[in-house]
Amino acid sequence: MINQIEKRQRRDAEAIFRASLAAADPARAIEARLRVDGDTLRAGPYQYDLRAFRSIQVVGAGKASAVMARAVEKVLGRRVTGGLINTKYGHLAKLRKVGLHEASHPVPDEAGIAGTRRIAEIAASAGAEDLVIALISGGASALLPLPAEPVTLAEKQETTKLLLACGATIHEINSVRKHISAIKGGQLARLAAPAAVLALLLSDVIGDPLDVIGSGPAAPDDSTFEQAWGVFEKYGITGRLPRSVRERIEAGRRGDIPETPKSGDECFRRTRNLIVGSNRQAVEAAARRAKELGYRPVVLSTLIEGETREIAAMHCAILRETLLSGRPAKPPVCLISGGETTVTLKGDGKGGRNMEFALAAALALEGVRDVLAFSAGTDGTDGPTDAAGAWVSGQTAERARGAGLDPQAALANNDSYPFFKQAGGLVMTGPTGTNVMDVRLMLAGAPK
Repeated sequence: MINQIEKRQRRDAEAIFRASLAAADPARAIEARLRVDGDTLRAGPYQYDLRAFRSIQVVGAGKASAVMARAVEKVLGRRVTGGLINTKYGHLAKLRKVGLHEASHPVPDEAGIAGTRRIAEIAASAGAEDLVIALISGGASALLPLPAEPVTLAEKQETTKLLLACGATIHEINSVRKHISAIKGGQLARLAAPAAVLALLLSDVIGDPLDVIGSGPAAPDDSTFEQAWGVFEKYGITGRLPRSVRERIEAGRRGDIPETPKSGDECFRRTRNLIVGSNRQAVEAAARRAKELGYRPVVLSTLIEGETREIAAMHCAILRETLLSGRPAKPPVCLISGGETTVTLKGDGKGGRNMEFALAAALALEGVRDVLAFSAGTDGTDGPTDAAGAWVSGQTAERARGAGLDPQAALANNDSYPFFKQAGGLVMTGPTGTNVMDVRLMLAGAPK
């Protein structure tokens, strides 16, 4: 039986999460940082004389890029000449001048290559009198696939799967992606030079480093072929790599092929990168909404990364401490964190990092009353599923066993999605149009 406090916490958690999504809305983010005053385009601290440009092309990729493109079209109107956006299947928006191309995420496909090849052609055709606006959001790394020779798409897919399965961080994965790509790691800026390039970034990376967001297509790349090889060695997968990937990285280490462009390269002389939205904004909005609902909000961190189950254990320990000692705050309390964890696959089940967090939390909180754990991806998807994440209470594990389910077995098999589909607790938002990593909420008690 679900008690009134749990019902209240469920409603409040959803309301707090919705507030975080609203704060990370890419259209609002673009319109807040981009405006036209007469013939001047203002983008944060940067200014552009629109009379100096023959054309304005809008290109980019990511799960939120279509919504970002619509906002750019709204701001610039008829000044937009054209362009192309690669977005995840189903993550669409109605555009007037900019073309929209759907492709696969998180594992790239041939559609992604076709769209990226066209984006590269648009950038390469730009001249000194043109402005290229690049829109980059979470998912851009997978949605801008243009393998560098001799790497094929299948071999890049295999490499991506190896890195995801072994628990590599987004920074490590991107250092590899940039060195087996013809467009990432500053190479979009290299293609577009001498055109002016304005990259507008919706960050889905911890700490918002420009060279990591979307694998930094318009940012200087400080990573090297040597570092990419180090990722393979760290996770012990050098012997499992496709031959072409291994040969390209080794050739780069020897200096036989050029590095990605670094700071000071001429191609960045007219290139600017501007972050328009991030996980921090989403978390701060969640804290404000939690306070409005009567909770004492505590932001743990927006820099959370690491193994999902270990992060879940840490969050649950802090939540239980609030009940035991009132530290770091007395109930009713809402602990909030952002960032992005990783899952090292040990089973063959279906799920994602947010549902895995929730399932681990269900076991760690079993029997604890008046608590709720909530974890969801701001893009509306968690792993290869249609759920954004899941929520659990201290009674979730017991109720699941009563229904014939085994939460420990599901966790061991990385099979969180089927578990929550039967037990209840899935967070279903559909595509949100944004992507600023994950938001986690831990509630103890409820306001009167």
